[in-house]
Amino acid sequence: MSRPAAGPAFRPTKLTDVELALRDQVREFLAAELPRGTFRPGLGMNSSADPAFSRKLGERGWLGMALPARYGGGDRSAVERFIVTEELLRWGAPVAYHWVADRQSGPVINRFGTEVQKRRFLPGICAGRLGFSIGMSEPDAGSDLAAIKARAVRVDGGWRLSGTKIWTTGAHHNDWIITLCRTGDSAERHAGLSQLLVDLHADGVAVHPIPFLDGSTHFNEVVLTDVFVADDDVLGEIGQGWAQTTSELAYERGGPDRWLSTYLLVEQFLREFTGTPTGERARDLLASAVSRWWALRQLSLSVARSIDTGGAPSVESALVKEMATRFEQDVIAAVERLVDLEPSPRSASLFERLLAEAVLTGPSFTIRGGTLEILRSVTAKGLRP
Repeated sequence: MSRPAAGPAFRPTKLTDVELALRDQVREFLAAELPRGTFRPGLGMNSSADPAFSRKLGERGWLGMALPARYGGGDRSAVERFIVTEELLRWGAPVAYHWVADRQSGPVINRFGTEVQKRRFLPGICAGRLGFSIGMSEPDAGSDLAAIKARAVRVDGGWRLSGTKIWTTGAHHNDWIITLCRTGDSAERHAGLSQLLVDLHADGVAVHPIPFLDGSTHFNEVVLTDVFVADDDVLGEIGQGWAQTTSELAYERGGPDRWLSTYLLVEQFLREFTGTPTGERARDLLASAVSRWWALRQLSLSVARSIDTGGAPSVESALVKEMATRFEQDVIAAVERLVDLEPSPRSASLFERLLAEAVLTGPSFTIRGGTLEILRSVTAKGLRP
């Protein structure tokens, strides 16, 4: 008789008293630093970039929290970073400048980088002074990363890199990009790939913003034309790019950013419609949203606990991301059904501005970090005996 599939290993967990105290500290900081009404809140990681705010987080030790102290990190846990991140996103804080660097570039450099690279990049990431982008997707290779065509060829002292990356978050204001490219030829699509650290201000790098319909910019096209990358800027081992990239996705897919993008929309709906007939009709929406949100939060917290105990929860992260981004889009659709208006990004109502932003950017939720189809494939493979 065949052995049943084990399935993703989510373990129940809850925050300790020490972790809850950290949560309270972050809430007090945000209330003092960004009082309601004094800034424009953003929807999750789609918020604005504010390097000065990122530096303040770095000064408090709330960036690079799980990185080693000898590189400027906090030697703290993934769960503690989860707590800080949850509060920042719930508040709509301007996290875009440090977001990718803190979430995954720092941990990836710490895991695969040389000692020189760690001392060169990690202190700046932890201080909120270096912004990173992800150079994975291409015009003809979205979630199917094995189809990428960007190529680096060997030259004296390094590599010459050419190709195009697309849907590159924050490249218009960041400093570096970790670029997945081909450095060898192989009949096996996942072989011959490597990761290079590329200065976004280097000769041959051109960044073209891709605006949303409201004119805001989040994604970019990055064109690389004969960009010289020194041997010192090879991340990890040549030819091991696929393994390094897949290990990176656990940091990208399982966190609070995958289920908190529309939290502020619902919160602001309650602020502006409580006591109105529309507010009274919102009971079913709130019951569904809160129950699904709480379940996703517990799964996501379990992923963080797994990372802290040495796990590599890539399957669990993929499952969280698949369910969570569908949930975020479902919330937008449910709110739209409750309110009879054509939301304007220039409205005096914060709720209306947030709804307009959500409608315009919501379609990207189930694409960024891997499409639903790719995530289901990853999860299905993980269910095999």
